Amino acid sequence: MQLKIMPKKKRLPAGRVALILFLCQMISALEVPLDLVQPPTITQQSPKDYIIDPRENIVIQCEAKGKPPPSFSWTRNGTHFDIDKDPLVTMKPGSGTLTINIMNEGKAETYEGVYQCTARNERGAAISNNIVVRPSRSPLWTKEKLEPITLRNGQSLVLPCRPPLGLPPPIIFWMDNSFQRLPQSERVSQGLNGDLYFSNVLPEDTREDYICYARFNHTQTIQQKQPISVKVISAKPNRERPPTFLTPEGNTSNKEELRGNVLSLECIAEGLPTPVIYWIKEDGMLPTNRTFYRNFKKTLQIIQVSEADSGNYQCIAKNALGAIHHTISVTVKAAPYWILAPQNLVLSPGEDGTLICRANGNPKPRISWLSNGVPIEIAPNDPSRKIDGDTIIFSNVQERSSAVYQCNASNEYGYLLANAFVNVLAEPPRILTSANTLYQVIANRPALLDCAFFGSPLPTIEWFKGAKGSALRDDIYVLHENGTLEIPVAQKDSTGTYTCVARNKLGMAKNEVHLEIKDPTRIIKQPEYAVVQRGSTVSFECKVKHDHTLTLTITWLKDNGELPSDGRFTVDKDHLEVADVRDSDGGAYTCVANTTLDMVSASAVLSVVDVPNPPFDLELTDQLDKSVQLSWTPGDDNNSPIIEFIIEYEDAMHEAGLWHHQTKVSGMQTTAQLKLSPYVNYSFRVMAVNSLGRSLPSEPSEQYLTKAAEPDTNPTAVEGLGSEPDNLVITWKPLNGFESNGPGLQYKVSWRQKDGDDEWASVVVANVSKYIVSGTPTFVPYLIKVQALNDVGFAPEPAVVRGHSGEDLPMVAPGNVRVNVVNSTLAEVHWDPVPPKSIRGHLQGYRIYYWKAQEGSLKRNRRHIEKKILTFQDSKTHGMLPGLEPFSHYALNVRVVNGKGEGPASPDRVFNTPEGVPSAPSSLKIVNPTLDSLTLEWDPPSRPNGILTEYTLKYQPINSTHELGPLVDLKIPANKTRWTLKNLNFSTRYKFYFYAQTAAGSGSQITEEAVTTVDEGKLAMASRQVDIATQGWFIGLMCAVALLILILLIVCFIRRNKGGKYPVKEKEDAHADPEIQPMKEDDGTFGEYSDAEDHKPLKKGSRTPSDRTVKKEDSDDSLVDYGEGVNGQFNEDGSFIGQYSGKKEKEPAEGNESSEAPSPVNAMNSFV
Repeated sequence: MQLKIMPKKKRLPAGRVALILFLCQMISALEVPLDLVQPPTITQQSPKDYIIDPRENIVIQCEAKGKPPPSFSWTRNGTHFDIDKDPLVTMKPGSGTLTINIMNEGKAETYEGVYQCTARNERGAAISNNIVVRPSRSPLWTKEKLEPITLRNGQSLVLPCRPPLGLPPPIIFWMDNSFQRLPQSERVSQGLNGDLYFSNVLPEDTREDYICYARFNHTQTIQQKQPISVKVISAKPNRERPPTFLTPEGNTSNKEELRGNVLSLECIAEGLPTPVIYWIKEDGMLPTNRTFYRNFKKTLQIIQVSEADSGNYQCIAKNALGAIHHTISVTVKAAPYWILAPQNLVLSPGEDGTLICRANGNPKPRISWLSNGVPIEIAPNDPSRKIDGDTIIFSNVQERSSAVYQCNASNEYGYLLANAFVNVLAEPPRILTSANTLYQVIANRPALLDCAFFGSPLPTIEWFKGAKGSALRDDIYVLHENGTLEIPVAQKDSTGTYTCVARNKLGMAKNEVHLEIKDPTRIIKQPEYAVVQRGSTVSFECKVKHDHTLTLTITWLKDNGELPSDGRFTVDKDHLEVADVRDSDGGAYTCVANTTLDMVSASAVLSVVDVPNPPFDLELTDQLDKSVQLSWTPGDDNNSPIIEFIIEYEDAMHEAGLWHHQTKVSGMQTTAQLKLSPYVNYSFRVMAVNSLGRSLPSEPSEQYLTKAAEPDTNPTAVEGLGSEPDNLVITWKPLNGFESNGPGLQYKVSWRQKDGDDEWASVVVANVSKYIVSGTPTFVPYLIKVQALNDVGFAPEPAVVRGHSGEDLPMVAPGNVRVNVVNSTLAEVHWDPVPPKSIRGHLQGYRIYYWKAQEGSLKRNRRHIEKKILTFQDSKTHGMLPGLEPFSHYALNVRVVNGKGEGPASPDRVFNTPEGVPSAPSSLKIVNPTLDSLTLEWDPPSRPNGILTEYTLKYQPINSTHELGPLVDLKIPANKTRWTLKNLNFSTRYKFYFYAQTAAGSGSQITEEAVTTVDEGKLAMASRQVDIATQGWFIGLMCAVALLILILLIVCFIRRNKGGKYPVKEKEDAHADPEIQPMKEDDGTFGEYSDAEDHKPLKKGSRTPSDRTVKKEDSDDSLVDYGEGVNGQFNEDGSFIGQYSGKKEKEPAEGNESSEAPSPVNAMNSFV
């Protein structure tokens, strides 16, 4: 198959465009093998404008190749340069490069000139560019005497630099004697010519060491101008003025620049205030991506300038007093540039060909041809060539047509010179690509198989796949002119051996190459965007899948550069971890996965956030008596937007070092109008707040002292209360220093009786918080007011507050005290209220003292009697006394209470409580057990609560399976403490229930268990019987019985948890009523009617022991009639809020149910 030529008009995808460019480079790089005869080709030469260092040897390069190897010669300034006659000049062997030895002797200036190299062999001659050799120069400044410059504040100034002309031109900068660069700004800046421009001067511009420096980079030297002294007179600045231009002058100017260079336009203006510079293009827009502003927008730069950038550019200088403009007309010229440079031409005898040389420029360049370095007009005639402007046409060439042709395109701004040879050869095909080359390609990518070839005439190329494959068709493959085979999308089945065959009329050549297709490298888990707070740790993950036959390398980059060499960065397999994250760690982190064939990458951005940096540059403006404007510059938000600013103030006069909240403003604001109070020495600070928290405070602002004024407010919390019966204590909360509004803070205290006609009495006191009025009547209402004043004046009229003079103890005791005994533990007391005037204070309530007394001894040993107290608030005239002991003798009295204390006690009233049910017997013991009898001994109840009438004993046997037998009920006289039960079964366990009775009923029971003794005779007889315990049937029966008992116990436990009751407790339940804890007189706590056993608050459904009970049906009183102890609680209406508790004598674990064994009936019910 012949070599396929790519269609020129076919539209290609972007990926293929890059591929075609690569192939074009390959095509243009095809060369004649060096073992074949060919004309010379210049391969290396010095630049056209060659500036040399005069302190070093001069080296002028000229390298060329050809067959046979070329010889070299030089011209200097257009004439032959005979290097053999100059001992300082040598030529490198096999090369045309010259070395001029001037380090030992000679001067560089001697060899300044225009040099050109010629490389020649039998096939032609190639020439180099004209190389202009010039030594660099760094001359000194000329001596000059610089007079000091004196001018007024606000004037404009230009300090000239005028550096010496150097080669190349120097770099200019201004410094002081300490080699510190002088600061520049919109007001002060350096022009393109090196001068230093001041739009207006300030006193701080005064100095004696304005020094212009010139740095000559080629010789690495710096020259300095004499220092210039400037003195600015610190007088009132000149009047403000509109802008005028310091450079350029006039309204218009012209600028010419060459294509491809940087266009720099400059406008510097003076004025007061300092003008601002703007740039526009009159007939179009400034190019977006090529325009840059330098020197505080005074310089406009456009890079890679082209003819399209020609036009009028306008700079505008503006300040508050006006604006001016200057128009710069820009013309872009162009030195010659290539459109199509001539290429080497290899032809076989008899073939045709062309050399084309096309260039452009402004003005249009002139094209001229040379042959072997000689103008073609005077070169030897060749009948095979014909010149047609920028093209040479060759037809029916012969070997003598071989030559090197030079094309020269030149205009007034420069020239281009290109060598292109015509080489006439007859050569069979040869393939230059190495045999058996292995190509490895990633699947689904293009595969390019090289077949570099040479031959003359030009060979045709065919490709085959496999040992016996047919020629590859061009509908699947692409064959390029340089012999390369392209597989646009290589697949796994593209793997194999490919053969390239080159043919021309002189012969044929072939070469095999091999193709392998590899799996692509893929990132299956990419690093993810991360936002972390400064100081924390962040991790990026990058999981990669690749072809296992390729070596994988994973590299991490930061902002497309290497990771910082810092121990905080740790790379572990597919993870990157950054510890102790800093602000500088923010940026793009890229995971790059490389194999020898492909590379993939994925990036994630790390944003380092933190609380903002503190604001700075706080400034106070618009300073008024009661307001000021605060402005500030926000600090760095550390990648988290500022939400708000918090402003705080310090009052250095009254509370130095203490900062208070002033206000907060939006995060978009940088100013705030602050309201101020008089006579405060303010300092302000600002904190920035973002989503992570608030910044450190800024540095404090300058202090601002506001003027004094009269107080705005009066003291608060004004009260009038007497501490003694004959005084009135007036108190208030003083104003703080911030509220005083001025020096000399005092208070005017005024008072008068509310119900009298007296005038206001007043007194002015110092900055205190209390004033005592003496000699007042007892407990009289007063009107009170407290007004603030200072040295400037009085605060507004204060509000009037009511108060009372001091209280005294009540004078009268409550009368007509009556007691109604409700039941054995509860009594109701009534009394008549005392006259209001006798209270002499705020009525707080009535207090009942009551105690247990022996009959006939009410007045003896009263101080040793434990009294209990109940208080009834406000004007209540009755109350309940709970928690009394049954069958007891009590006395009580009532007293009225005010804020000063208690009044006199009423006459004692005595009353008796009726009998109640007794407590359980104190103890129960079983002694002297025999075969058929048991003896019980007991102690009477500790609290009989009446006269005991008898004891009740109930007992029942318990068999080996814990089943209860019949219950026996026995009455025992009250005077007994011992009893023997006879005719009992031997070796039997009995359960006993024992309680006492009074006329009020049965008390709590006490239980016990005991066992009668064993009959030893029967036991011996039983031992002689057969031991059935060793029989198998008996063991099985016992296991079954044990399992049945376990089931019954579980059922019983469940039933008991559901609240089953035994008959013994049902009797107790009939006496359930809450028991109340009265209070002890000595410590004001609730008195406890209980023994040392555990006490718990009674809950709904719980039971109270049968002693000390209050039967619900015996009383219709509610809890609102119960008083409180000294520390008790009452509702607003005086009702009692307390906890009732009672003694639990030998109570079970659950509720108040008996822990004794259940009766047979309930036991059976439990099993149902």
